[in-house]
Amino acid sequence: MKFKNPFSKKEEPVTEAEKLEATEEDIPVYHLSWFWRSLYIAAGVSLVIYILTIFFTPIADFFNFGIATAVRALLSYVTYLFPFSVAEILLLLLIPAIIVAMIHAFRKYCDTWHNVRVFVGKVGGIIMVIFCLFVFTLGTGYRTTELDVRLGIEDETVDAEGLLDTLNAAISDVNETVNEVEFGKDNFSVMPYSIDEMNVLLMEAYDRACDKYGFIPRLHSRVKPVMLSEPMSYTHITGVYTFFTGESNINVVFPDYTIPFTAAHELAHQRGFAREDEANFIAYLVCIESDDPYIRYSGQVRILEYLLDSHYSADTSENHEEYMEIYRTVDPRIQREQVAYYNFYQKYANNVVADISGAVNDTFLKSQGTEGTVSYGLVTELAVKYHKSLRD
Repeated sequence: MKFKNPFSKKEEPVTEAEKLEATEEDIPVYHLSWFWRSLYIAAGVSLVIYILTIFFTPIADFFNFGIATAVRALLSYVTYLFPFSVAEILLLLLIPAIIVAMIHAFRKYCDTWHNVRVFVGKVGGIIMVIFCLFVFTLGTGYRTTELDVRLGIEDETVDAEGLLDTLNAAISDVNETVNEVEFGKDNFSVMPYSIDEMNVLLMEAYDRACDKYGFIPRLHSRVKPVMLSEPMSYTHITGVYTFFTGESNINVVFPDYTIPFTAAHELAHQRGFAREDEANFIAYLVCIESDDPYIRYSGQVRILEYLLDSHYSADTSENHEEYMEIYRTVDPRIQREQVAYYNFYQKYANNVVADISGAVNDTFLKSQGTEGTVSYGLVTELAVKYHKSLRD
């Protein structure tokens, strides 16, 4: 038997509409704060700057080698404090961060379409930050005055004779330097110091290059070895400049003789030379300024490989006899190292990851007004023009 309290308040019936209204009142309503909105404003300003640099080279020069140089330096100084690649750590944390963000979004922002839009707005704000960093670090570097103009060699001609002369000069230089290089049992040359020691030597070489070529920004930084260099090798990426952290990262799985040149290439990006052929040639100019024979050897061999590829493509003789005649003048130790590199590379040569990576890189480079991944090989033209200017 139940007893009813006569003093209890009588409960009024609740309609479905009232229940729905009460439920909606309990749902928090979020708004996009001025902090997030300011990111969109900053991105809009960055977009205007980026568009102006596309059409006006002087603006690109001023911005890239002025304001952007300061931003790149600041980022490199901050990340210099860490012995590891901050960019690599951030990329490794990216997937877990996305998962956590999605769980957080489902719990907090999915009650109403308004809150969903607020969450999407915050995600967009993060993307805006990345875009701003791209414009204020590397993006405008693709639109600056071309390197051949800065070197005063824009009027030099590039022809078969010039290519042959440059190739012979390159062979002569590297054949002399190779006598100061040690080789291992696997036919690969051996870098006689650590990555950190190599970095010190490269900074000294960059200082000399800055003294000789006043348009190269002076910056003391360091390259970062990638921990996951082995998986990275399947993308065919030997190094990468991560604009959002200001770091020059290198793949340390590749043979020793490629590492100083690759490091100098990524350090060139860090100094504002965005185009791949120009970063390659800056790397070469820096390497040959070094007092260290192995760094000079790295730069000389890598430029030699580009020149040989160009000559092979231009050779119309039967069975490439002209090419083979020149190649026989290359020191046998260098030939054996190139064969060893070919054998090493076969492990990573053909795979889906490399195809995707190459397509993405090619698309990105073309979107920046370059000729895509083939622009790496355009360093040959710069080398021929530069060598011809020295002869003249």
